[in-house]
Amino acid sequence: MAPRTPPGQTRNQVLRFMRRRLLAGRPPTVREVQAAFGFRSVQSAREHLEALVAEGRLTKEPGVSRGYRLPGGAVPPAALVPVLGRVQAGALTTAVEDPEEGFLRVEGRADDEDLFALRVRGESMTGAGILPGDLVIARRQDDADDGDILVALIDDEATVKTLRKRGSRVELTPANPRFEPIAPEPGNLRLLGRVVEVRRRLDG
Repeated sequence: MAPRTPPGQTRNQVLRFMRRRLLAGRPPTVREVQAAFGFRSVQSAREHLEALVAEGRLTKEPGVSRGYRLPGGAVPPAALVPVLGRVQAGALTTAVEDPEEGFLRVEGRADDEDLFALRVRGESMTGAGILPGDLVIARRQDDADDGDILVALIDDEATVKTLRKRGSRVELTPANPRFEPIAPEPGNLRLLGRVVEVRRRLDG
């Protein structure tokens, strides 16, 4: 039987995990901590988090599921994220990869090398609060969960849609009833990134 990791060592690992996620702007739930460390129960994860709060190494906003914070409101330096071009939120269109606006300043993101931004065209995601002219900031990744909003490439055409898993197949679903879901053939779909933030200028 393998020896158990000492509680203090596990707690330090939990703190490193929390710090990494918080600095990336992705505060985890207690269940996500449980899954990350393979704890048998949510209570085990909660006990480690509460101990870190009691030790002053984390703070907790009461009544909020993702309410853990770094003490003192620690925030990493702003990242400069490249704005690569435009992406359609509507019918598919040829992907545009040339630089459009240089770089976008993004606060509180430690994983800046994995982030990119695109200017949205089309109205298929208005129900998700993504409007024409918005900038979507996405994290590069080639896998995603059901319900994630993605930047996806079908053949050579790019779009922003919500991923829906239908058994062994996937659909790219709009958030506007005027548009139809897209059901790409297996092998024709490539996920470029998961949308993590939307930016909008209100002064035109």
